[in-house]
Amino acid sequence: LDQWTKYLVRLGLEEGASWSPYDWLMPYARIIHWTNTGAAFGLFKSGGLVITVIAILVSLAILYYYPRIPSAQVALRLAMAMQLGGAMGNLIDRLIHGTVTDFISVGSFPVFNVADACISIGTAILVAAMWIEERRERSKAVEEQATIQSNEGVGVPEGERLTE
Repeated sequence: LDQWTKYLVRLGLEEGASWSPYDWLMPYARIIHWTNTGAAFGLFKSGGLVITVIAILVSLAILYYYPRIPSAQVALRLAMAMQLGGAMGNLIDRLIHGTVTDFISVGSFPVFNVADACISIGTAILVAAMWIEERRERSKAVEEQATIQSNEGVGVPEGERLTE
C-alpha cells in the first residue's frame, strides 16, 4: 500500500504540487508531493545515511525477534509488523530514489506517508500493550500478595503462631 500510494503521487503530481478533491478542504487536508531526506515527519533532514543504516538494523532486529514472539501476544506481533512494514517502505524509497516521498498533509501537522503512519501506529500499539501488560502484572502481584497475607497462619493454632 505504501509503495503504491507513493507511486501514484510521483506519477500524478510534480514535486511541491498539491491536490484536494474540494477547495474548502485544502487548508485542512490535501495530497502534496514532498520529498524527504530525513526521518518520519521531516525530522533529521541531513541524516539520510544514518537513517538508512538505522532502518536496516531495526528491520533486521524485527525479523530476528518476530518469530520468537508467542502467537498469543497479538498486540506485540501487530506492532512489530507495522513497524517493519513502515521501515521497509521508507527504506525502499531511500534505496531506489535517494529520498522518501511524503504526501499526506493534515492541518499544520508535518507531511507524512503510509509508512510513517504504520511506524507511528505500531509504536503506539507497542506502548499501549506494554502499559497494559505492566498494569496486569502489577495487579497480579498485588493479588498474590493479598493471597499470601490472607493465608498466613492458616491451620496453625492461635497460640502457636510466630510473631515478628
